Amino acid sequence: MLRGISLTVSAGERVALVGESGAGKSTLLSVLQSRYDGNTALIPQDLGLVRNLSVFHNVYMGSLHRHSAAYNLMNLVWPRPAEVARIRPIVERLGLADKLFERVGRLSGGQQQRTAICRALLQGGDAVLGDEPVSATDNHQSRIILDALSETFETVILAMHDVDLALEFSTRIIGIKGGGIALDAPAGDLSRADLDFLFRD
Repeated sequence: MLRGISLTVSAGERVALVGESGAGKSTLLSVLQSRYDGNTALIPQDLGLVRNLSVFHNVYMGSLHRHSAAYNLMNLVWPRPAEVARIRPIVERLGLADKLFERVGRLSGGQQQRTAICRALLQGGDAVLGDEPVSATDNHQSRIILDALSETFETVILAMHDVDLALEFSTRIIGIKGGGIALDAPAGDLSRADLDFLFRD
């Protein structure tokens, strides 16, 4: 439950929402999503993947709005070479090239998470909202993902569990505690110790 929150995010910011599980980060992301216009990609915590479809098809869903229903249906049955060529570099960057036509349900949690991120990268837009988008990846892969998001989207707002990574990646840290904003400061002005209180009772 959020309380007394007033928040403005400017274009070009990389914002990390940090705090304990249940503090309100996901709820705040939901509110932000409802306020943004349609030109925003979302990486939900539940990923929103279709487990019986391939990585290719799940990523392609990020571009459904660009094509007719007939074209999308055709691409479901017989992937068009042009669409495969468009999607392959994205999945290659995130280490999924050998899984392109594998069913998502057979992938590990980290691979599924990367599939959802690839979908957002294909969708594009002015901003991306992500709910713990690197929680199932190692530090090396997390940095690749965060770089890709920063290069694709002008504005990035992510709930993050890794405080060190949040400080490294973001330009602004918003600390959530008890459903309210307990801290809002430039990341460059903060250290890990400054955020410890967010995780104490």
